[in-house]
Amino acid sequence: MFVGVDGCKKGWVKVGLTEGDKWEVEIFPDINSLWNESKQASLILIDIPIGLRESGFDERRCDKKAREMLGPKRGSSVFPAPCRRALDASNYEQACQINKQMIGRKLSLQTWNIVPKIREVNDLLQNNEIARSHIRETHPEVCFWALAGGTPMVHSKKKKVGISERLEILKSEYPQTEEVLNYALNRWSRQDLAPDDILDAIVAAVTAKNGRNNLNSIPKEPDVDSYGLPMEIVYFYDKSKGRVS
Repeated sequence: MFVGVDGCKKGWVKVGLTEGDKWEVEIFPDINSLWNESKQASLILIDIPIGLRESGFDERRCDKKAREMLGPKRGSSVFPAPCRRALDASNYEQACQINKQMIGRKLSLQTWNIVPKIREVNDLLQNNEIARSHIRETHPEVCFWALAGGTPMVHSKKKKVGISERLEILKSEYPQTEEVLNYALNRWSRQDLAPDDILDAIVAAVTAKNGRNNLNSIPKEPDVDSYGLPMEIVYFYDKSKGRVS
């Protein structure tokens, strides 16, 4: 099983793809329950910052490089990761204060909104070596960029035209994509799960399945944090199709 994971309003959405044509979609309230049901997966790619800086004014290299690759329109989807101490803040103002003190800049509101999910994954990986060996960080826009031959998406994933753009790319790589999407849209309400959440999880799963042990990392030689967690964003490109790295 190859798994892609993305955050959603109800928790975490998981898309699992087998070696054959079988697939599964499920939502879990927290990352621990998702991990407990996914331990047998060969690889789990998740859209959340993993390796975190403790201090220092240099941003994670993976975030900076990913923005450069995606360009001005899609690059803004790569939020600057918080420092680890900011995960313990009780409110946005406190998190901004801690982050500025430790790494020289405040948190964006978008980053603050995903801090609880960053904290969940950080706690799991700090305390579980097996999970650490299975779970790697990715970013859906980088995955789509790679599947499109090194071309960023033109439209926002929140718009219908952006959904269609990403759906067509995924269908060319995984023909059952529309079936997976429709199943999820029919099973859960939009208050719990948005269409772009599903596509983000699918592209992570497709990347895991296609890449397996041949994933590319941004940067090629990642830094590691104080817990040994890599500061990386992984993706896959197909050399046989003439796609760029």
